[in-house]
Amino acid sequence: MSAIEEVASEAPAVEAVPKRAMTLGYGTSLVVLGLLVIAPMFMKNFIVFQLTMVLIYALAVLALNILTGGSGQFSLGQSAFYAVGAYTSAILMEHVGMNYALTLPIAGIICFGFGFLFGQPALRLSGIYLALATFALAVAMPQLLKLGVFEHWTGGVQGLVVTKPDAPFGLPISQDRWLYYFTLVVSIAIYIFSINLLKSRSGRAFMAIRDNEIAASAMGIDVALYKTLAFGVSAGITGVAGGLGAIAVQFVAPDGYTITLAISLFLGMVVGGVGWLPGSIVGSAFIIFVPNIAEGISKGLSGAVFGVLLFLVIFLVPHGARQVAIVAQQLIGKLKKG
Repeated sequence: MSAIEEVASEAPAVEAVPKRAMTLGYGTSLVVLGLLVIAPMFMKNFIVFQLTMVLIYALAVLALNILTGGSGQFSLGQSAFYAVGAYTSAILMEHVGMNYALTLPIAGIICFGFGFLFGQPALRLSGIYLALATFALAVAMPQLLKLGVFEHWTGGVQGLVVTKPDAPFGLPISQDRWLYYFTLVVSIAIYIFSINLLKSRSGRAFMAIRDNEIAASAMGIDVALYKTLAFGVSAGITGVAGGLGAIAVQFVAPDGYTITLAISLFLGMVVGGVGWLPGSIVGSAFIIFVPNIAEGISKGLSGAVFGVLLFLVIFLVPHGARQVAIVAQQLIGKLKKG
């Protein structure tokens, strides 16, 4: 047995993630942050745009991680909340003339309310039935956005063009680089908020419900309140991600928020590691870059190549990026002892 296989066999299960294991160490966090700050300075605008989309999708995956990894509820409807956030920011910018930064908290609040209200009828559902209910929401949302009653605001099937903002104060950087750094600041703020949330009383209630709903209720936890709160928080963060996505892409249209997006976000959560917040950016990078890699290998069979690559990842590291991090940490520990 190789050293890697030996360490992997000793790695603990990751279904229930302890609070202290949901984050990176301070040293690792500073290194990652430094790379994220410096990298765009040496890249072309298109690559910077792709990195911006990685951060945006990472927020949506993180939101799903809070819902699924934190409270144990499955959702295939994140694309609906993403769409609501995107259209909220686009409409406020283009029809109301609001500053792009101010549209994000409004998008988050609206999506929080939307998610909280959706969580009420979903209380009677769990597991695969809850996933199917959210799946129905994701399928219905693009059709709802095409309704004539909303066409004046949403642009109907033609969508709505969004103006990309310039850097403020006359800063000598491109629009893409400015938007990247703006997105990075928002992402860091939401990441810190998410960590503190999961370490708080509410976060402990989420994880108690995830581990054993009956036991949590017996301990006096209001299961209905915290399950709907988890839905609301997850939807709110996804809404902010959607708003950022609309600003970055400069366009919103119903067909951009189909069930394919919802499945991609769910895939990103699995690849990054369910319940491990730092894995959100790994899962996001996977769903952004791996399809391009698959197309580069074979344009005619890009879907099949992507499927094979995904199968290999799930087969080799079934617990996602967190499993890789555990193996790497234990290997480093063994090398230091040796």
